[in-house]
Amino acid sequence: MEDSTAVDARGGTRMSEISAGTTYPLGSSITPEGVNFSVHSKSCSSMELLLFDDVDDAEPARVITLDPQRHRTFHYWHLLIEGLKAGQVYAFRADGPYLPEHGFRYDVDKVLLDPYGCAVAVPKRFDREAGARPGENTRTAMKSVVADLSTYDWEGDTPLYRPFAKTIIYEMHVRGFTADESSGVAPEARGTYRGLIEKIPYLKELGVTAVELLPVFQFDPQEAPPGLSNYWGYNPVSFFAPHCEYASTDCPLGVLNEFRDMVKALHRADIEVLLDVVYNHTAEGNELGPTFCFKGLENPAYYILQQDQLGGLKRNRYANFSGCGNTLNGNHAIVRRMILSSLRYWVEEMHVDGFRFDLASVLSRDIEGNPQANPPILWDIETDPVLSGTKLIAEAWDAAGLYQVGNFFGDHWKEWNGQFRDDVRAFVKGDAGHAGTMAKRFLASPDIYGHRNREPEQSINFVTSHDGFTMNDLVSYNEKHNEANNEGNQDGHNENISWNCGVEGPADDPEIERLREKQIKNLFTINLLAFGVPMMVMGDEIRRSQNGNNNAYCQDNETSWLDWTLLKKHAGLHRFVTLLIKYRRELPDRDDPRLSLAEVIARSRVRWHGARIDRPDWNPDSHSVALTIETTQKWSHLIFNAFWEPIEFEVPEIPDNFGNWQRVIDTDRKSPRDIGPGAALETHNRYVVQPRSCVVLNANRINGA
Repeated sequence: MEDSTAVDARGGTRMSEISAGTTYPLGSSITPEGVNFSVHSKSCSSMELLLFDDVDDAEPARVITLDPQRHRTFHYWHLLIEGLKAGQVYAFRADGPYLPEHGFRYDVDKVLLDPYGCAVAVPKRFDREAGARPGENTRTAMKSVVADLSTYDWEGDTPLYRPFAKTIIYEMHVRGFTADESSGVAPEARGTYRGLIEKIPYLKELGVTAVELLPVFQFDPQEAPPGLSNYWGYNPVSFFAPHCEYASTDCPLGVLNEFRDMVKALHRADIEVLLDVVYNHTAEGNELGPTFCFKGLENPAYYILQQDQLGGLKRNRYANFSGCGNTLNGNHAIVRRMILSSLRYWVEEMHVDGFRFDLASVLSRDIEGNPQANPPILWDIETDPVLSGTKLIAEAWDAAGLYQVGNFFGDHWKEWNGQFRDDVRAFVKGDAGHAGTMAKRFLASPDIYGHRNREPEQSINFVTSHDGFTMNDLVSYNEKHNEANNEGNQDGHNENISWNCGVEGPADDPEIERLREKQIKNLFTINLLAFGVPMMVMGDEIRRSQNGNNNAYCQDNETSWLDWTLLKKHAGLHRFVTLLIKYRRELPDRDDPRLSLAEVIARSRVRWHGARIDRPDWNPDSHSVALTIETTQKWSHLIFNAFWEPIEFEVPEIPDNFGNWQRVIDTDRKSPRDIGPGAALETHNRYVVQPRSCVVLNANRINGA
């Protein structure tokens, strides 16, 4: 150890034991001697470590100026402070050139988070704009917190590693799931990881096998229109720290424990935890945005910068392939390392089971923003042994028009199938020309994925997601109604492929309500029975509504929260979805994950029909599809009638060693007769399918026959 002098910002100095420390690991790490700090900054001229007694302090308790001769190795600044412990609040300040035309935006006044910090403390007076204005922001800035990850008792917990073929995903928002008083959780636990734990029995009963959590990385809630707050969380300030406002405790280290308690509890219920992760941009925004961390440490490394076309100056503007003001430079060596370290951290230390990558196509762009055939960061993720057993799901497009569905990089990745969403919506709505595309989507989109001979689970099938209408609103609104977002209803998608069934918004007419519920059951039936991996959205099973808002990213209120009174109001639909999920999970081996799509279809023998057996109607004016899936033990016959009149369909003759056809599903029938073990059909060779209805029939091989 060597003696160094650290300035006490409150007026004095004191001696403490400070040594050079080490470059690895990055971030703050507990050692037997104290805490080691390491941060990357290639171009800064000086680095300060700030230690705070409290996150709300107007100035640091100690300011330690790092000596570049002793505390810098190559581009890494590092030191070890004896006696520091977990819970220490800290931050950095970096000085260097302010030359935007060359990409440098150093500001010695700004307090900077640790890019590798595992816990974040948010001051009561946090102010996003203070990070963008000239001058210091010490009191109002987020700070990092030293964490000791070794003390948590996982009690033998490990990730579940369930195959995709047996997976049913429930996309949900941690806060929105229990924030409403109707959730019935303890008041102090509403909208938290702890509150989610209280509702695990509901998820278990519903039958989903994985929750996909909207972003839980620490984010900036103030990045929203005036008077509103960011609810979705797609604006991270840290890639390692769980969002502290989702915890029932004010202690930053308690946030870590509460998140891990949630993961452990979900695993005990045999439910996997997937995280919606945002590695395409940060909350620092464009050149007018605040400095929280990355801008102030090494702006040209962390972001893709581009030429100012007006002035001819270079690197003073941010590429915006994310649509959020900036684009993370994912294929820069420093950023690649950070992303990979982040993913490993969430798997090894937090035990999550997988990830859904927001705007994943951004990660295929090089440091100049051009698409690459073999992106280094995607290769890193694809081949990393720590990630080899995790679920990797790509949203295979970005905001600048790069669309890679069916052609996303590598073999490990699965993809959100946006074409499934659009074609199924259009078919059920009754649009012309979608009978053929509906058939392809039901068979895991062989026209999109067949050229690579991928398994059916390559396609993540969904009809709704957080982005867009809820299922209820999809059948209740023709137009978006985003006025509450204070953006003049200009935000959100204009093309929703929705139909209000005759009345815009809530309806008193019982026939319209009956039609809407039937359409919802039709959408669920197709989504949950199609080949591929089904994903559903929180509350669709009880008709959660956002009042026609299809971009509720800034609605942290009853618009987005789950109203649990709907569970009683729509008990019939909830029952239908629960039994449909149970039926899906009991399907035979056509979902064997070892089989390619071609092998699955070949093994099962799929026959397509129209109203007449073996005579499918693919004409543009056709609105119905029927198919039979035949195995040695079971035949399933499915009929999808999106026409507005009843149609009499022929039903196939079954082998002598099979029992009679039994109705499993008829979405036209009222609950509880719409789904469940049915009696044998009275008429064996015909079935009249009512307008806008789905029917599923089963016939099983007789034992010993």
